[in-house]
Amino acid sequence: MKKLIILLSVFLVACGTQSATAAPAIATATVLESTLVPTDVPSTAQPAPTPVPSPTPFTSKISSMDGMTQLFVPAGSVYMGGLDVLLENDELPAHHVQLDAFWIDQVEVTNGMYGLCVEAKVCLVPTKVNSDNRGDYFGSAEFRDYPVVHVTWYDAKTYCEWAGRRLPTEVEWERAARGDDMRTFPWGDEPPNATNSNSANTVGDTSRVGSYAAGASPFGVLDMAGNVWEWVADYYDANYYSHSPDTNPTGPESGGPDNLRVIRGGSYQDDLINLRISNRGYEVGPNLSAVSGGDAFYGNSSVRIGFRCAQSN
Repeated sequence: MKKLIILLSVFLVACGTQSATAAPAIATATVLESTLVPTDVPSTAQPAPTPVPSPTPFTSKISSMDGMTQLFVPAGSVYMGGLDVLLENDELPAHHVQLDAFWIDQVEVTNGMYGLCVEAKVCLVPTKVNSDNRGDYFGSAEFRDYPVVHVTWYDAKTYCEWAGRRLPTEVEWERAARGDDMRTFPWGDEPPNATNSNSANTVGDTSRVGSYAAGASPFGVLDMAGNVWEWVADYYDANYYSHSPDTNPTGPESGGPDNLRVIRGGSYQDDLINLRISNRGYEVGPNLSAVSGGDAFYGNSSVRIGFRCAQSN
């Protein structure tokens, strides 16, 4: 996962001493696979609407497959890339991108929702069923409305397709978070705090999805900064922005020898730098030419990575 930035770096940036030639990030997340064979899980009951629907009048619809609230993002442009003093090399150059309209999940896919796909014998059980500090997490009624974790990129793609959706592209994710202006975080320019996000280990684990209404994006999307990192569709290339299309880009053709895939949004353990809208994380994705069913075939998972889905209009 993307490098963690020590607090001294943040201090130096604030004092105007940030290096303009910082090296690209190095992923550090570990493989957390255990078993990739579906097993029985406790019943997750029938699909239900997202636990915390948006109180704002955004155009929305409810998925009949998993009860997810989907929010409409109109066609438009996003100023994509690093726009603040904490920008990193892989966020450059900042550039305008034109996008078609699409729908995006209001919150991250929950344990309960993902369990429906497992019960349908389409999705695999997460590689581990614990969260960071909870031994009984996936399949537990107590944490039904919390984000599913320990899912690989392959798992996330499979779920979204089962639900009649797809993973969002990196630029769709950024537009849903930023809207039409140049804000640093989904809620604006105020730094992350205990009101707008689950971040900086103030909770120490995942939170119930939709718990931070003050952190909503301009389109009403929740939890786009903190809680868990989110898989998106694109391969990762640190230099992609220098040659990416300016209309509906779908990412580079490969993610290098490790098949790196982009993750966005930071997690409950991350702070200021990684929660910025423009921040780009990455993790090892699937290698579909590897032996089917093996770790390399599915790629990495993490206790800090989940996902949400999108849908073309």
